[in-house]
Amino acid sequence: SCALGWACWKTYVGRPETDRFRTNAMKLLGSGLFDAKRHEDALSVREAELSMARRLGAQEEHILAVQGNLANAYQMLGRPEAVRMRRDVYSGCLKLNGEEHRETLLQANNYASLLKQQKRFEEAKSLMRKSIPIARRVLGESHDLTLTMRRTYAVALYGDANATIDDLREAVTTLEDAGKIARRVFGGSHPTTAGLERVLEDARAALRAHEGDVESWSVWL
Repeated sequence: SCALGWACWKTYVGRPETDRFRTNAMKLLGSGLFDAKRHEDALSVREAELSMARRLGAQEEHILAVQGNLANAYQMLGRPEAVRMRRDVYSGCLKLNGEEHRETLLQANNYASLLKQQKRFEEAKSLMRKSIPIARRVLGESHDLTLTMRRTYAVALYGDANATIDDLREAVTTLEDAGKIARRVFGGSHPTTAGLERVLEDARAALRAHEGDVESWSVWL
């Protein structure tokens, strides 16, 4: 992927900035570098791509896509700009497409996932509580994105050091239900099913530990 990206870029770099083949070659180069885990190089390409898109007055949909790719690079490098960029992409999709559009829901999940990684659990949970009912209504209970969003929410619930026993029970219940749907629709070997079942084990372990702590405290009293 990286080699092909470089080949495309070298082939079309001499064309004008407005040439769509040159634009696509830059996109492929960024993707190839990212796939090769050359994230610093990918970041440079993505920043240049965004600057060019804005300079040429590209459509908002294209700019948001480039910003999403740039957010990926920031996130892989642990850069603080990742949160701002994720928020901007989500807000931009919300404004451009509305809350029921699949891309808006996807970017809501991406933003919440990063908030969760940053241990900003309340913000992640709030966004998912707002977005999941929309996904369930528009996409359906068995849609892959709906199930992924429920996983993001559940992990934010049990991953919080301040999670209550009710939070942990909700996380387990959410994952059990989503896991059953995924297994029925996609089968046990599907990545979505496997991912749900893996975090379900973690949620159950967190719940058992919390219940054990409560029991020990009661005995001590």
